[in-house]
Amino acid sequence: MKILVIGAGNMGLTYAQGMSKSKLLKKKNIMILDNSEEKLEELNGISHFDAFKDLEDCVPKADIIFIAVKPYHAVELFKNLKPFTKPGQIIVSIMAGINIDSIKKYSGLQKIVRAMPNLPAQIGKGLTSYVTSPEISRIEKLTIESLLDTTGKSMEVSSETLIDASTGISGSGPAYVFYFMQSMMEAALKMGFSKNDSSVLVSQTFTGAIELFNQSNLSPNSWIKKVASKGGTTRAALDSMEGNNVNELIKDAAFAAFKRAVELDKEN
Repeated sequence: MKILVIGAGNMGLTYAQGMSKSKLLKKKNIMILDNSEEKLEELNGISHFDAFKDLEDCVPKADIIFIAVKPYHAVELFKNLKPFTKPGQIIVSIMAGINIDSIKKYSGLQKIVRAMPNLPAQIGKGLTSYVTSPEISRIEKLTIESLLDTTGKSMEVSSETLIDASTGISGSGPAYVFYFMQSMMEAALKMGFSKNDSSVLVSQTFTGAIELFNQSNLSPNSWIKKVASKGGTTRAALDSMEGNNVNELIKDAAFAAFKRAVELDKEN
């Protein structure tokens, strides 16, 4: 089995590096295509990749084609790719806003996987939600899932609507966490901590809280009750958040990302 990754940006290279460790693949079974001379020079220095600049040199050899380019390049890419495809090839798209029907129309292929990764994939802690076209067999689905799992965890969803919804939760979600962390770090600085100490205080707090959650069956609300005692400091902070409607604002933000993902689908 040979894999082709089109686009050697952050996510394309992340998946290529992850999949290179898969037991399903042998050395040199990952091809990467990019049109940047600088990027190609970098790729040629990685022994387990075959780097390409021209579609005709790599597309016909591929069993699975990962598309990791910006959505506005999609139509032109598929137009150029189509003459070199062959029946049975699988396309895995991690482009936001390009639906399965559009990929089928422009690529001429029928076996399509639409996936939504997130940034922690870069350190093997990512979450990739995915949905497949009906033409993907059970065995092919297991293969795709195994490849996606090389960057963290994968989760199959039942519809493309849920791909857009996962964009609002997991896809954009790391930025929400960083936003909250930044606010807490700024508060720590105002309280008199150094920049370094502020960073340590906040990062370790988030790391510890996540580990507590992951190593138990308790809900976030249950953990809140364990931490927040009546009349205490944590209760004062939570009362402030509730008084400022932070809970609803966070949900509104997630839905705003979801809505924008749907709009991108229509625009593309």
